[in-house]
Amino acid sequence: MDFDLTPQAQETCDRMWDFMREHVFPAEPEWAAYLREHGEHEHPPVMEELKAEARRRGLWNLFLPQHSGLSNVDYAAVAEITGWSPVIAPEAINCQAPDTGNMETLHLFGTDEQKKRWLEPLLAGEIRSAFAMTEPEVASSDATNIQTSITRDGDEYVVNGRKWWITGTADERCQVFIVMGKTDPDAETYRQQSMILVPRDTPGVQVVRHLPIFGYQDQHGHSEIVFDDVRVPAANMLAGEGDGFMIAQARLGPGRIHHAMRAIGMAERAMALMVDRAQSRVAFGRPLADQGVVRELIAQSRIEIDQARLYVYRTAWLIDRHGAKGARTEIAGIKVAAPAMAAKVVDRAIEVFGAMGVSDDTPLAYFYAWARILRIVDGPDAVHRRTIAREELKRERPYVG
Repeated sequence: MDFDLTPQAQETCDRMWDFMREHVFPAEPEWAAYLREHGEHEHPPVMEELKAEARRRGLWNLFLPQHSGLSNVDYAAVAEITGWSPVIAPEAINCQAPDTGNMETLHLFGTDEQKKRWLEPLLAGEIRSAFAMTEPEVASSDATNIQTSITRDGDEYVVNGRKWWITGTADERCQVFIVMGKTDPDAETYRQQSMILVPRDTPGVQVVRHLPIFGYQDQHGHSEIVFDDVRVPAANMLAGEGDGFMIAQARLGPGRIHHAMRAIGMAERAMALMVDRAQSRVAFGRPLADQGVVRELIAQSRIEIDQARLYVYRTAWLIDRHGAKGARTEIAGIKVAAPAMAAKVVDRAIEVFGAMGVSDDTPLAYFYAWARILRIVDGPDAVHRRTIAREELKRERPYVG
């Protein structure tokens, strides 16, 4: 087994680290100050400066193999680096969720017209997008529960329903929603749902509120939206009626790699902060790093970070060779393992920092909130454990007894 990065991946990571140190980390205070002064969901101008610099350096759309030439394993290493600054870095290189999944969806299933209108400006970083699936009235961990209706009426579809936790909506650059709803409630269970493109400015689209995560309002927002007799052309349907589940499965595999590796990046930054604090803070006459209990926190964090990273790399390797279907169990596994690990490591770092760790003087409090929410987004942990257990119960054993 060869654990070395390919030469292309190593060179890309080196350039990414230079970009992070020279531009992204220095931009974090400016980014935060702009939002405090102008509003939580405004667009700090420094982001456009970062995007221009990223393009100049060739750090753009790296998540798409057909654009970057990077495999899923290669890009995993880059995604981890962006996790050190998870709010700014992914967008700076046009690799931010949910746009990545939406771009992959449009690339795989969009018509030429849909690609020209939506995919091209997304690839150029000119607009943003959202993926509208989760609903407040049903347990959306089981997507067959979705109640939003998509009804054919001549040359149009009419969309009615309520969605929430729709990431990206608070940013006015979000110009299009990929909406999942039911086109045929009487069809076979997994052929009832479809996905359709709904432009933000379509009459009947109402953004009700922006939901906080543990009190944090993200710049891009997580919003509740009502679709009230929203009419869009029939040509806005993705793939065909009844293809909603198939599309959803196709977009999830690589995206889980991105989420997991960014969580590992957050954990690594928390680890770096924890180690620095332990070496510089003195208590009871000696540095915290000399205390056995603190060393245990550091050692356990290193073990768990490296375990999670190897799990994600194996999953990315399987996707590269067999597609998302060939890595179904592993995709579910990393969705559970990486955020849980990150939450533990960040919690240990907070313990070493004490009161400072729960303030906004470090990124640890935000990291903790985001690591926890990652255990819910894209399906809660319980659903993924259910998937893993189902596959494990079917597995043949070489010996029992």
